[in-house]
Parts: sequence; structure tokens; C-alpha cells
Amino acid sequence: MPSFDIVSKIDGQTLDNAINNAKKEILNRYDFNDSKSTVDLDKKTNEITIVTENDMRLKAITDSIISRMMKQGLDAKALDFGKEHYAAGNMIRKEITVKEGIDKEAAKKIVKAIKDSGLKVQASIMDDQVRVQGKKLDDLQAVISLCRGGDFGQPLQYINMRS
Repeated sequence: MPSFDIVSKIDGQTLDNAINNAKKEILNRYDFNDSKSTVDLDKKTNEITIVTENDMRLKAITDSIISRMMKQGLDAKALDFGKEHYAAGNMIRKEITVKEGIDKEAAKKIVKAIKDSGLKVQASIMDDQVRVQGKKLDDLQAVISLCRGGDFGQPLQYINMRS
């Protein structure tokens, strides 16, 4: 029976390249001259840590990260922006987590959207992905176009198409 999986993954190397390009852009900007701003990516926990002096620089850094991710082909919906915390002195610290896998609420929304579409397929939640099975490949392709049109709060990829 034909099937495919709906997942939400970010390529670690591409994300690392985007962060490094954003760091270079920030170092070369005039408004960041004499700045103590740092941007770090923890590859184990998929967390980006930004430390800077004020809100204006924090906004510029996050905009730079988002634009570099877009240029690398990554979706900015994968970023979960936390709150700003005041670090030592007058520094502001912000931690941005990169979402990996589909959370339960988004998976339920995806399954509900597939079932409400009336297509003859079965969708099931398996850990952090959704598996869709059907008798016809055309139905599976219709599910993919349905999911691309919907907004589920995170980027989706479609892998393991088997016929």
C-alpha cells in the first residue's frame, strides 16, 4: 500500500551555515561597530543564543538570522523565539530554539485536516511524524498539496514515498 511520512526537520549543516553568515554580516555592519554582541548555535540542543547590548541590536540580529535562513532555503517557522532576559550588566540575552519534529497539537491538526478533506487515505501519528497511507498515489499527492496549503505552525517535509 503506498505511503509517505510528514516530518518537520531542519538540516543542521545548512542552519550552521546560515548562522555563520549572519555572524559575518553582523561583524561587518557599521551600527555594530564596538559591539559586544555574540551569536552562538548549540548543535546538540539546537538552540541559538544571542547576547547583545540593546533591543535595537537584538532585533537587527534576529532579522539577519531569519533573512540568512531564508536565503539558505530554511523556513523561519522552525524558530521558537523565547523571551529576552537581562544578563550581566546592561546585556540582553535571548535564546531561540529550533523546533525539530512535529509536536502533538500540530500532528492532530494535520490528521484532522486530512480526514476532513474526504480523501480515501489513513493518517496516523507516529512519535514526531505523521504517516499517510492510501490505495492511490493521486490521493497521496492530494494530501501533500493540502498540507502545503495549510498553516500548521511549523515547516513540513514529505519523505519516504513508497508505492
